[in-house]
Amino acid sequence: QVQLVESGGGLVQAGGSLRVACAASGGAVTGNTMAWFRQAPGKERSFVSAITYRNGNTYYADSAKGRFAMSRDSAKNMVYLQMNSLKPEDTAVYYCAAGTPGILYGYSDARRYNYWGQGTQVTVSS
Repeated sequence: QVQLVESGGGLVQAGGSLRVACAASGGAVTGNTMAWFRQAPGKERSFVSAITYRNGNTYYADSAKGRFAMSRDSAKNMVYLQMNSLKPEDTAVYYCAAGTPGILYGYSDARRYNYWGQGTQVTVSS
């Protein structure tokens, strides 16, 4: 059973930067595909980024490309999402997710991930 705990959310002005983190226990971040999703008020949860367990390749939603960077630290068993040039539309609860190998859905599909954190709020003011 993988447990995920997010941290690092907060309030930031538009154009600013923020890094959210996800601490994993009960399983290695290098043994699972890890991802970030977000959910804005009144909207469905949407994919932000993913990092593959085998070789650490990263994938991003179009809205995140060029502004966000996902990384992992195997020694600390954590994943991070560095968010730059933040916009008010990035305001959402950000969720960390882990998917065990063998779940056959695309990286951007929430069904690929069987463990979820409780989320951390990111608010970008204009």
